[in-house]
Amino acid sequence: MITLPDIRAAAARIAGQVRRTPVLEITSVSQPVTDARLFLKLENMQATGSFKARGATNKLLSLPREAVANGIVTASGGNHGLAVARAARSAGVEATVYVTENSTEEKRAKLRRWGAKVEVLGKVWNEANVAAVAQAEASGAAYFHPFADPLVVAGQGTAALELLEAVPELDVVLIAIGGGGLISGMAVALKSLKPSIRIIGIEPVGSPTLKASLDAGKVVRLDSVTSRVATMSCGETDPDVFELIRDHVDEVVLVSDEEMEAAAGWLWFELGIAADLSGAAAVAALRSGQVKLNDSAIAGALVCGAGVDGAVL
Repeated sequence: MITLPDIRAAAARIAGQVRRTPVLEITSVSQPVTDARLFLKLENMQATGSFKARGATNKLLSLPREAVANGIVTASGGNHGLAVARAARSAGVEATVYVTENSTEEKRAKLRRWGAKVEVLGKVWNEANVAAVAQAEASGAAYFHPFADPLVVAGQGTAALELLEAVPELDVVLIAIGGGGLISGMAVALKSLKPSIRIIGIEPVGSPTLKASLDAGKVVRLDSVTSRVATMSCGETDPDVFELIRDHVDEVVLVSDEEMEAAAGWLWFELGIAADLSGAAAVAALRSGQVKLNDSAIAGALVCGAGVDGAVL
């Protein structure tokens, strides 16, 4: 699907169009979450509030202008939609974003502020996506898939280049999973540059899409998705994304919605970081003990999305 040269090309393409987000070593906290040295890549400070700006921008800049002349359509738990809305604004065209019923009102309000038309449909992303694809086909609009698109995956992978450049001694990286576009892109970059690095994915207990597929040895469709975290809720991944994850990711662990809520609260209390629940997933895996690292480990994790969850709690 993609290789390291694709990710490097994406990095060159989007340079100056997205932010090079900071990497923060976690020190001086009252309640440490791990004995390891921990570095957070703060993608909550990225344009539109998540890493998704990377993939959507790479997709937009790879297309001829006429390809988006009739607008852009997508389906999203919120963060990818925001990135697409930004891309559409920069191209001077309309964006329509289908979001699921469990998407937060905060994300919907931000989408409208970016100028997107918001359609609420379906309990899981896959249902909203059917409507988005149908509208794109009927209207001639460009469709931007949030994870099953090589250009989007390569764009997401650029975060790994920055993280490893900032902390070359990393030996483990924790990455949240929704549909799988972020972890697949980052895993290709990380394993290509440092094959010994350990990559751990984190999914919600109520949406174990990739873990169920990895356990089965093939892509499976979940019977139900019960997680309240719309940005990490996906009933079925893409076969090419599955293959990248199968070949590059060492382990996938599950955390509960409540553990992500508590981790978002920890990020706000200890660090003043405003993360949504997906952005808190890696910290949740450490706080809950689902991932245990010794004091000799050097770990990296993405705070992949911004939100008020921790501040509210």
